[in-house]
Amino acid sequence: MDSGPWQPEAGKNEDGVAGQGDSKAKAEKSGKSGFSETISVVVQALILALVLRTVLFQPFSIPSGSMRPTLLEGDYLFVSKWSYGYSRYSLPLGLDIFDGRIFGSEPERGDVAVFKFPPDPSMDYIKRVVGLPGDRIQMQNGQLSINGELVEREKIGTIDDEDITEIDRPVDVYRESLPNGVSYETLDITPNGISDNTREFVVPEGHYFMMGDNRDNSNDSRAAVGFVPYENLVGKAQIIFFSVSDGASPLAVWRWPSTLRASRLLDLID
Repeated sequence: MDSGPWQPEAGKNEDGVAGQGDSKAKAEKSGKSGFSETISVVVQALILALVLRTVLFQPFSIPSGSMRPTLLEGDYLFVSKWSYGYSRYSLPLGLDIFDGRIFGSEPERGDVAVFKFPPDPSMDYIKRVVGLPGDRIQMQNGQLSINGELVEREKIGTIDDEDITEIDRPVDVYRESLPNGVSYETLDITPNGISDNTREFVVPEGHYFMMGDNRDNSNDSRAAVGFVPYENLVGKAQIIFFSVSDGASPLAVWRWPSTLRASRLLDLID
């Protein structure tokens, strides 16, 4: 029986495609879906960044001249977290959820290490490990002594570059070679300075003796830093990934022609 003229189904035109009402609904649904996907990607990226920062690498910037000439103010570093294992100071905000270290590995003499300042763990410091547990450390006439033996130290010249020395005059530079073969440069800004002769320090078990390469301008284990507990180690400085001079912001791209230290980019840290 003939039911009369054919009529398109509700919501569809004669070609069988969605009508305007359905198109609008689908568009709104698609927009919401796209927004949700964007939020999901952002959240996943943040979680991944947090995991990488906690477990693998953490970026740091150098705010002072205590490690000159090895590290300069305006250097940006990647510090490996896995080098010494993980303590509560490896976690964001220093969450105190476990004691000691897990997957721990002892630092080696000569490592450049980031650690939490023992009197105030909210502050990050970076120095060189020169004394291991049980060592006897002393400065004698500007020369480092480890367990009664003077560390090899050779003057290799002078540096007359204020960007490196912070001083508007030539500064003596020495190459120091530790007993395990690690070699690096140190500055001697003030011959016979106040820190060139110290008492003998005996490093306690579970602690380390840290010194800056800028020997006359470093608050380290000879002074307020004291012995650094193993738990306070954050990681080993591995590479300089960016560097700018004159206190410039790394985001000030227009200043890069005059502030970027191109020769320091991707420099491995000795």
